[in-house]
Amino acid sequence: MREVYSVAQVATYIRELLETDVHLADLWVEGEVSNLARSAAGHTYFTLKDESAQLRCVMFRRQHAGTPLEDGIQVTAHGRISFFERRGELQLNVDFVQPAGVGIWQAQLERLKAQLEEEGLFEPSRKRPIPSFPRRIGVVTSPTGAVFHDICNIIGRRWPLTEIVLAPTPVQGDEAAPTIVEALSRLNDESDIDVIIVARGGGSLEELWPFNEEIVARAIYASRIPVVSAVGHETDYTIADYVADLRASTPSAAAELVVPDRREISRQLRGSMITLAGWMAGQVAGQRAGVEQLSLRLHRSVPAVDQERERLAVLLRGAHSAISQTLNGHRERLKAYALQLRSLEPRGTLARGYALVQRRADGQVVRSVSQVKGRDRLNVEVADGRFPAEVSRQYGF
Repeated sequence: MREVYSVAQVATYIRELLETDVHLADLWVEGEVSNLARSAAGHTYFTLKDESAQLRCVMFRRQHAGTPLEDGIQVTAHGRISFFERRGELQLNVDFVQPAGVGIWQAQLERLKAQLEEEGLFEPSRKRPIPSFPRRIGVVTSPTGAVFHDICNIIGRRWPLTEIVLAPTPVQGDEAAPTIVEALSRLNDESDIDVIIVARGGGSLEELWPFNEEIVARAIYASRIPVVSAVGHETDYTIADYVADLRASTPSAAAELVVPDRREISRQLRGSMITLAGWMAGQVAGQRAGVEQLSLRLHRSVPAVDQERERLAVLLRGAHSAISQTLNGHRERLKAYALQLRSLEPRGTLARGYALVQRRADGQVVRSVSQVKGRDRLNVEVADGRFPAEVSRQYGF
């Protein structure tokens, strides 16, 4: 007995079958726009048709709009086939629209460019400066051909101190894009690469296509080392140019951009040396003038030594004279005092005819006759000596 499925089961199976088909998941469809309508939520609904068929389409608000849609215009739309189960309708979920006739390569380029720009991969504020004096430069390009040879010649002529590290890769064909990604990864694994040049010569849009691949763009964006894109000629623009930190018009121009010119550096150094020498000469002259001015001020502030010495001599002579006069005065007064003192000495008095009488018993000086009586023994001292005496026994009062 056959199994019976519900409508929902069948619808889900159809949706899953369609959405897992790799061809229907990345589809470009060309047709005329009709039945254009926009919902209040901002979604756009329309039909793509040609002479024999039509296909329902929806472009959700969050998708990349591309070219503005109008009824009756011929467009090329990119999207994936899905099945809307609620209505049982097959539809193309559109994420990009381009006017018909532009060409599929250009349409794919514009779609990816719009997508990556919306994600912020082209944001100027995230772009890093290129080192002024790189020591090692990584180059992602083909080892054959003129591109690598030209880069080496120009860098060697302008700044021979720089080492060039080649990460060889094909630059066109189906294998080019993943190999370019691997080359970028290898250079990022190096510890001392200062900048990376991604380069190839000119060619058609198809030949340059590896540099428009999404995986290459994301590898450049993820590089921890600044990347310079130098793909094709001056008029050629690729997705790699928009993502890279710096775009060079040609590989030769990239070589000139990543290194300084030693001749220009030499001129700058000579100019700086001249400027520095002039500045130093000015500084020395200014300092010398300052020293001379200070020396003059110091000389003016130093006292007249000879004049002060003469003044000091005069003062010393005056002081010496004053001291001598004072000493002489004191000396004369001392002599007078000495004479006075000598006149007051007992011996001085004795020399004038006086005598000093003492009682022998107690040594008391006899100043009055009342102090003695008969037979008292006395000592009498005169100017030139001493002699004993005795009071007469008849003496008395």
